Parts: sequence; C-alpha cells; structure tokens
Amino acid sequence: MKTNSNTDKTQIEQDALQLVMEEFSQEQKINNQHIVTLISEVKNVKDKIDSFKKESEGEIKLSQPFDISTVEVILQKGILDMKYMIGRQPKSIVRKFQVLLFPEQDAKLFYKIVFGRWILYLTVMLAITNLCKWGLNSSNNRKEVELRMIQDETVWGAWIYMYNNSDKKIKQQMDKAYINAVRAQRKSGQ
Repeated sequence: MKTNSNTDKTQIEQDALQLVMEEFSQEQKINNQHIVTLISEVKNVKDKIDSFKKESEGEIKLSQPFDISTVEVILQKGILDMKYMIGRQPKSIVRKFQVLLFPEQDAKLFYKIVFGRWILYLTVMLAITNLCKWGLNSSNNRKEVELRMIQDETVWGAWIYMYNNSDKKIKQQMDKAYINAVRAQRKSGQ
C-alpha cells in the first residue's frame, strides 16, 4: 500500500516537473524572439545615428576661429563697474525708535496720521469690548432662562403628580388656582 502511494507521488511530481519545464521552455522561446527583435531595432537606430553623423560632419565647418578676448574685456569692465557701484552704496543703516510728540517737520501730517490711527484703534477697542460685554450678557441670560425652564418643569411635574394622586375636592381647588394664575399672568403681560 505504501509503495503504491509512493509511486503515485513520484508520478505526480514528475508530471508537475514536466509541466514546469514546458512552461519555462515556452517562456525562453518568447524571450529569445524579443531579444532578436530588440537587436534588429538597435542596429536600425545605430545605422540612423551613423547616417546623421555623416550628414552633420559635412555641414559644420568654421572658416575662422572665434576671438574671445573682446568679450573678456567687456565682462571685466562690467565687473569693475559693479564693484564701483557696490562700493559707493551706504555702508550701515541705523534705525532709531523715537516717540515724537513734537515732530521736527511736517507736524500737520504727523498729527493727522498719529491721531487718525489712535482714534481708529480706540474705536475698534471700544467695539470689541462692547461686543464681549454683549456676548457675556447674552450667555448669562440664556443660562438664567434655562434654569427657570428647569424649575418650571419641576414645579409642573409636581403639580401633575399632586393632581393625579388627590381626591376630587383638591382637584377642584387646584383647577381654580390654575385659572386664577393664568388670569393674573395675562393681566401682567398686557
């Protein structure tokens, strides 16, 4: 029994190996065909380059050598001019921070700019502070309204609980109290 299974395994392995070898040989044939076409294309490109070189060698011929000395002289003069211009520029710039209450010149323009900016800045600051105050006030009002709503819900819940769990006489008194409260609220709202 064991020998039969061993022979089956070896037969399967040989078949698998044969299939792999066949696939490999087919891939090798395809690769060889691609290499042959690649070699022929490279030869064509080489021939085209050789023909282009032959054509270009015949066209480019300089009759006289070019004189570079005039260009060098012009460049040297330009460099010297740039050095001279750099040398003439001011060396250091000193920046001063001064508070001028009484300017030396153009006092009208100075005060116009300074006070114009100050008024603008103060107006913006005032607007921002008022906006912050309004925002805080609005936030506080919303919190207070929410607290009152919670309290009203609690009172209303207690009212309903008491109304549902009482006898008829108390229910009539509670109805009367509710109607009187609604009337009082309408009078105060007008």
